[in-house]
Amino acid sequence: MKQFIGTLEKFDSRLWRYHLPVPDDIANAFINGEDRRVICEIGPVRFHAALMKSKDYWFILLNTAFRDKLAIKEGEKMTVCLEKDRSEFGHEMPEELQILLDQDEEGNKHFRALTKGKQRSLVYIVTKVKNTNSRLNKALAIVEHLKEVNGALDFKMLNEKIKYYNNLGK
Repeated sequence: MKQFIGTLEKFDSRLWRYHLPVPDDIANAFINGEDRRVICEIGPVRFHAALMKSKDYWFILLNTAFRDKLAIKEGEKMTVCLEKDRSEFGHEMPEELQILLDQDEEGNKHFRALTKGKQRSLVYIVTKVKNTNSRLNKALAIVEHLKEVNGALDFKMLNEKIKYYNNLGK
């Protein structure tokens, strides 16, 4: 684990906004080839993140939800702790999705054939929902979608499938 004092900064960009610059020596300690995943801890907030590179320095994005939880504003300093993210998907695998993948060989095969980034995105889609039924519906929609498209993930079609599964429970 590495610790440093970070300052919340803002990019002048439509794509990225608030971020925490990470000193090069600390960032380099966590980078292993293309693997730049870390777990970031700021006060009571702990989250999975990626070390990203701007033209001049490494940084971690800090979204609105985390900024609100921490009640921090641009220019504020904070203690940041980083540790290597050793999770398989860059997020904890939700139980609902894991059970479905364990039970569905074809769905699991398609899921495992996806890039790490796409796997992480699908895991996040399920993880971000708090309600167990909604998590299960999203997991079911993902596995069924992967089977229907023979592993050729299409997020627009997946969103429609998720809406369909969410409406089944109503």
